[in-house]
Amino acid sequence: MLSEATRIAGSQGTGKNQEAYMPTIKRTAAGLALAAGASVAMSALPGGAAAQGWEPQKPVEFIIMAGTGGGADQIARLLQGLIEQKDLSPRPFIPINKAGGSGAEALRYLQDKAGDDHTVLVTLNSFYTTPLIQEDLGVDVTQFTPIGRMALDTFLLWVNSDTDIDSLDGYVEAAQSGGKDWKMGGTGSGQEDSILTAMLESEFGLDMTYIPFEGGGTVAKNLIGGHVNSTVNNPAEQNEFWRAGNSRPLVQFTDERMETYPDVPTAKELGHDLVYYMQRSINGPPGMSQEARDWYIQLFQTLYQSEEWQKYCQAEGLYCEEWVAGDELAEFHQAQMERHEALIEKVGATAITGE
Repeated sequence: MLSEATRIAGSQGTGKNQEAYMPTIKRTAAGLALAAGASVAMSALPGGAAAQGWEPQKPVEFIIMAGTGGGADQIARLLQGLIEQKDLSPRPFIPINKAGGSGAEALRYLQDKAGDDHTVLVTLNSFYTTPLIQEDLGVDVTQFTPIGRMALDTFLLWVNSDTDIDSLDGYVEAAQSGGKDWKMGGTGSGQEDSILTAMLESEFGLDMTYIPFEGGGTVAKNLIGGHVNSTVNNPAEQNEFWRAGNSRPLVQFTDERMETYPDVPTAKELGHDLVYYMQRSINGPPGMSQEARDWYIQLFQTLYQSEEWQKYCQAEGLYCEEWVAGDELAEFHQAQMERHEALIEKVGATAITGE
């Protein structure tokens, strides 16, 4: 089994962060309460989320550190649409995908935008792992401007529904038998999917071939097309195929079973300490003005509390129970940098990157 150092990288923290990384499944009441307060919050803000004072003077670049079709891309485009629909900004938000180098392209772009009040980034856990692994990138994410955490995303192990594999034990047997011929598809290298792949290999003595793609949507399509044998897609990336009967979830990497998958066991309940979550947060470049930061925090808190966002979270297996913003998000980022550094040290950077 994995050591505690491996597990805490994705599942534990201290104080509020610990509660946030060990969420319960009972989020329906919390979501309804948040949604009920959303209209009040919006009506209290002139022009929706736009408070008196600073507001965007030109279109806002909404940078996505992954390719099209994946979870981050879906989230960014949903939020962009809600901003427009609810007239929450005087200027449009423009989604821009920068997936190169496992998010390095996006991180370097934001670093070079220091002092810019019209650029924000939606993140994955590669927000932590990419600068840790690519030491020559010259990016210090702890200097970025923390705005708000929109959700904690989840992972499941998926296979094509055409296969006879219907359990974790069956999967391990097939992957062990397949060896290097067993292909695990995932988003990028040195990111969440390759981390989970390394965790599975360490736990079960597997030696799979990891195939990186630019985004989770492409990963999901390659599973359905038979080009890879398995994936660890987020729910939002695979649900369309699952609901159509094209893919099958075998196990959840969560503390408890999600409402969306009541019949799919967690690895934890099967006796394997494999728990991992991914933060979905909004951040600005270093040196963003205080006035702009406050405006964005207010904007994304309004979106977080909206009925549309809470329904999306519930449908797509996202945990959206606690709004974390500003300095508290900075503390969360620092803790997760340290935990991912411990994970990389334990599993090994080469196991994660495949190099």
